[in-house]
Amino acid sequence: MVPALEQPVDVLIATDRWEPSPLTPAGAGFGSGSERVELDHEKGALTVRLRSAGEVSRLVLRWPFPLPPDTLVLGDAWERTYGDQAWRPVPTGILPWYFLARTGDATIGVGVRVRPGAFCSWQVSDGDLTLHLNVRNGGAPVLLGDRELEAAKIVQVTGEPGESPWLVHQRLCAALCDDPIPARGPLVGANNWYYAYGKDFGPENVIADARTVVELADGHPVRPYGVVDAGWTEGGGAPGGPWTHGIPGLFDDLPGLAAAIRAEGAEPGIWFRPAALTTVSDPVLLRPGPRPVPEQPLDLSRPEVIDLVRADVARLVDWGFTFLKHDFSTFDVFARWGPELGLELTDGGWSFADRSLTNAELLVRFYTAIREAAGSATVLGCNVVGHLAAGLVDAQRTGDDTSGREWDRTRQMGVNTLAFRLAQHGRFFTLDADCVPATPQTPWEKNRQFLDLVARSGTALFVSVDPRSRTEEVDRDLSAAIRLALDGGSPGGIEPLDWLATGHPEQWRDGDAGLIYRW
Repeated sequence: MVPALEQPVDVLIATDRWEPSPLTPAGAGFGSGSERVELDHEKGALTVRLRSAGEVSRLVLRWPFPLPPDTLVLGDAWERTYGDQAWRPVPTGILPWYFLARTGDATIGVGVRVRPGAFCSWQVSDGDLTLHLNVRNGGAPVLLGDRELEAAKIVQVTGEPGESPWLVHQRLCAALCDDPIPARGPLVGANNWYYAYGKDFGPENVIADARTVVELADGHPVRPYGVVDAGWTEGGGAPGGPWTHGIPGLFDDLPGLAAAIRAEGAEPGIWFRPAALTTVSDPVLLRPGPRPVPEQPLDLSRPEVIDLVRADVARLVDWGFTFLKHDFSTFDVFARWGPELGLELTDGGWSFADRSLTNAELLVRFYTAIREAAGSATVLGCNVVGHLAAGLVDAQRTGDDTSGREWDRTRQMGVNTLAFRLAQHGRFFTLDADCVPATPQTPWEKNRQFLDLVARSGTALFVSVDPRSRTEEVDRDLSAAIRLALDGGSPGGIEPLDWLATGHPEQWRDGDAGLIYRW
């Protein structure tokens, strides 16, 4: 079952169109005319390098990969998961970034190291393994000029006989990222999105939420966070910038609000959407291409846009916020959500102003700018490409939104992403499976189970507590979970036991103890 990744049997290239044509083997690589693909073995990885004097859209590499008929395959996601992760029989669709294959009691993992120069995805079929490397700029071919692009570093992990796929998944993630940002401590706090949804709230509500989470922490020495989520600026529930001021007459004093959150005993955090504008003063800053939302997406290839992003981040930090949640950038770049990205990522026929960088390179530069401008502040990415942001964000929202209105959405999104991306926790970033709601519209007997699981996992725990939902029972459950999360979760870690058979595992292990959840 182990593929021989030393040398692909086929290398294909698509230049000014999408459909690829084969390259001819030549020395240690493949070439044709002005296109050249080099394959180098370096420190346990197969590095793919590309040179082209003209336009390039994608590369395709293919290896023989015979599989037994009972093989199950698990992939990652382009950005967040959407309740759709599961072990599936082959053949399957595209598998972004990496995959695991399980036959009998044998498991292997194959993937590309984080922050590659291309959007990389795998396809596993009966007899073949294919790697697609999208090197486009927007929806058009990239123009590399005379530089060499390091498109990807391919890594393979082979499980020991009888080793669980859970452990192989963890080892693969560790092999794909050797420079995650060290955790600064447990990431726990209050966020009002799932009862306010960006409407009808003001500074007093944010301060009250910070006071609540501090009370529930009950004197724990680790300070929780109080987060100002979307709704503090004009333009609707999740607007774009500019990020220079809050809603007049309501969020007039952002430095004062940060100080008030801190005075309650919490660390102040704030949400923003850095890759789009709601109020546009200079249209040259905008990218061309599809714009299906009122917010206007920025052209991330322009140096003045990166300077604007840096200035926005520095301003939020100068106001006193020590936690920054940046959101919507994948959607603002491609005008598609994760499940819609496919191999193409976005509509064809448009490019950024600077066509010399790939989409992957532009996003890495964007994330780097935010990381550097944030200084010592903690950075959480939401709707960012986790494989490109690993090592550049402290934490990552790995699933689509949970809900303070429908329990089934929390089960679908939150439980699924926690189970199937937990191996990335501490190896790529601190994982955030999204908030645990406590609202009158959702059943607490269900929410409390998700709360317990997240707290035990040691991942980020943010609670969205509607004051109307608080009872002695709810407060008691919240306090116990928050204190456990502030301790770092369960010492032995948790593991889903039935994840090979279901997308929403109910059987878990906590150290030597078994846990059953009824979702």
